[in-house]
Amino acid sequence: MKVFVYSTHSYDLQALTKACRNKHELIFFDKKLSVETARNASGCEAIALFTADDASAEVLEMLHSYGIRYVALRSAGYDHINLLKAKQLKMRAANVPAYSPYAIAEHAVAMLLVINRKIIQSQLLIQLQDFRLDNLTGFDVHGKTIGIIGTGKTGMAFAKIMNGFGAILLGYDPVLNEDAPAVGIQYVSLEHLIKSSDIISLHCPLNEKTKHMIAQPQFLNMKKNCIFINTSRGGIIKTEDLLQALESAVIGGACLDVYDKEKGIFFEDHRATILNDPILARLRSLKNVLITGHQAFLTTEALDGIAETTIQNLDAWQQGLVSPNELIA
Repeated sequence: MKVFVYSTHSYDLQALTKACRNKHELIFFDKKLSVETARNASGCEAIALFTADDASAEVLEMLHSYGIRYVALRSAGYDHINLLKAKQLKMRAANVPAYSPYAIAEHAVAMLLVINRKIIQSQLLIQLQDFRLDNLTGFDVHGKTIGIIGTGKTGMAFAKIMNGFGAILLGYDPVLNEDAPAVGIQYVSLEHLIKSSDIISLHCPLNEKTKHMIAQPQFLNMKKNCIFINTSRGGIIKTEDLLQALESAVIGGACLDVYDKEKGIFFEDHRATILNDPILARLRSLKNVLITGHQAFLTTEALDGIAETTIQNLDAWQQGLVSPNELIA
């Protein structure tokens, strides 16, 4: 199968090539899918996309006219594709529902520890040869209440790590995980979790039910020193409300690997440009906010897992089969 691979970077090209084993003709392209770049895939049967790509209705119609019939998403999330339009066009799409939940869970823990223990501020002071410890006090994670929103594979991986710290675990998820009690998770209402947690971590997908699930009412009910972590999708929270909560000291801090307006910003080099995004600029300026550029997934194991499943999806289609990971509108 001839596949046009959008948003290719050095870190995933090798993994995709290895997983492909010459079973498909992969054409790598470092630009993201958009109205302007859709025609580049002309003549291919399939495309492979990442989270920054635009698979909106307009773009899918263009791709369909160029002969594209399959869309392989190199991610678990699929909010960047219009599945209803894909269904109307009889284009088949599949995602990577699971690769390495440990990658994202461990990144969330790393961000928590960095912001809690003031690691970045400490390093900057060391570079200035200022070895004072003033204003670098953190807190023990041991004994704190951790609220985990979403108890799928990633949420459970995060819970297991937090259980190892000796934390009290609260969970919220409309679908209960039967393995949750074994790692110490007590299911509660979202309201109870928000009011009771010292640390809150998001591990749920972005969809119609979860969009802006965490907004001003939820931030106002959080503990004053609560640290909020989002390694899932930016649109799950209302960023303007998060910013207001941080600037007014309603909560203690935030760790963000995702941002609701990250398309066109994350995964690209903007050193020579001025970013016209006042919300992101204000978030970046706050000492109690740690931002990474959607890199929580970025481990060797996760990249290999994403590549393997992506190729398996393409294999199924090439053989005239239905991939077990196909998405339905």
